[in-house]
This record gives sequence, C-alpha cells and structure tokens, in this order.
Amino acid sequence: MTTPAETTPAMTTTPEPLLEGSDLRVTYCGRRQAVEALKSVSFSIEPGKVTGLVGESGSGKSTIGNAVLGLVPVTSGSIRFDGRNITRVRPRERKSLARSLQAVFQNPYGSLNPTRTIGSTLAEPLRVQRQFSRADIDRRIRDILGKVGMPDDTVKRYPGEFSGGQRQRIAIARALILSPKLVICDEPVSALDLSIQAQILNLLVALRAELGLSMLFISHDLAVVRYIADSIVVLRHGEIVEQGPAGRVYEAPTASYTRTLLAAAPRLRGT
Repeated sequence: MTTPAETTPAMTTTPEPLLEGSDLRVTYCGRRQAVEALKSVSFSIEPGKVTGLVGESGSGKSTIGNAVLGLVPVTSGSIRFDGRNITRVRPRERKSLARSLQAVFQNPYGSLNPTRTIGSTLAEPLRVQRQFSRADIDRRIRDILGKVGMPDDTVKRYPGEFSGGQRQRIAIARALILSPKLVICDEPVSALDLSIQAQILNLLVALRAELGLSMLFISHDLAVVRYIADSIVVLRHGEIVEQGPAGRVYEAPTASYTRTLLAAAPRLRGT
C-alpha cells in the first residue's frame, strides 16, 4: 500500500538537515544510581521531511523530543536546528526558538487550559512575540482553525466543550499558529480511538503537504509511524537498533526487536 510519505516529490540534491542530533547522551540521576536514557544516539531530519522515532515505553524516544525542546539537559553530544547549535541555549534564546520549533503532545485533555477560551489560548503565542496586531491575530486564528477543520465559533468556547479528537485538532492549531519550521509530535494519537487516530494522522499528512512542515514524530506504534514518516529510527533501552527509509524498515526489518514491534502494531482504519 502506498502511503502519503511516498508521494512526496524526491529532491535531486540532499539538503542540509533542519534538525540533527549527534552522539546524544542523556543521563537521569536516580535515587540509587544514574540511568542512561540515551546512549550515543544520532539522527537527522531534512526540510519538509518526517522522521519517526519508535520504541516501547522507556526506549528513549520521548527523551529525544524533550532534549530538542530543552526540557531535559543533554549530558553530551549536540543538537543543531536550522544551522544553529541549540544544545544548551539560554532561556531567552529558547523563547526565540518558539517561532520555528513547536510541539504537539499526547494528552489532548491536559494540553489545554480548561479555564481559558480557545481563542485566548491560540492568541497567547502570537501576543508573546509582540509582532502582531489584533487584526493579524484574529485573522491567523480563523485561518489556522479552518486548516485543522474547526469552525470559527471555536474561539468562544472552552476545552471541556470538545471531544478528544477536536481538542487534539486545537492543540495542532496552537502548535502551527506561529508557522514553525519543525513540529515535534510526541504520541499525538495514542490517547485517541483508532478511528479518530486515522483522522488526526490524515490531518497531519494534509497539513504537511500544504505547509511544507517537517516533523519529528514519536510513537510506540510502528504502523502509525510507517504511515506518516519518510524515515524511521527504532529505539530500545536508549540505543538505536535500526534506522532507514520507512518502507524498508517496515517491510523488511533487520532487527528482531523491530519485527516484534511490527507484530504488535494494530491495523489502522481509515488511512
């Protein structure tokens, strides 16, 4: 079966990576001993491409995403984004990265402030940038809500008035409202029913094509990653056990662990 990732036009030359992690190590200090969450992990994402990170809980995949976002310190190695070393940037510099680097997380119920209207939530990142007029903010909010399939009256309503799938659409809208170059999607569909998962995946595929998005897509589900990603990195216990083009990794995995993940992956409906 041909997937959306395979329909992306091939580039004649290999561009510089938009995101590149080199020899990344992350160590957490436990109560009794240090835990090495990442062990010399390297990966990259080209502009307009999607790299999928897949593995079971504890494999290190979310640690990679958090390291890129500056949420966990990197013990050694480096992270480069858009030609810039962001491994250990200061908080003020991290704030400036928000226009180009955004995230969508797993839980659509916990990712939106229940006491704020959706319009207020979507306007906040634009106001923080201090570069947009009120008219510009209103226009951008209407535009992005339309792109994720939500009606204009969404702005006046609260998160509790929406279903899980609708909330995740709103969370995607919030991540995209600053027109970022890269979106980190950390298990964005795992809390949703299978039929809703397919809708959100199809939405992300459509947005990628329309906006030229690059994504780091994190999931425990190899079938989900296969559907959206150009390349796949398989992680186990903080180490890469296999990586390569999505079709090759999915159709002809070389690592026994990858074959185990493949056997455990449910079949998506509606993709």
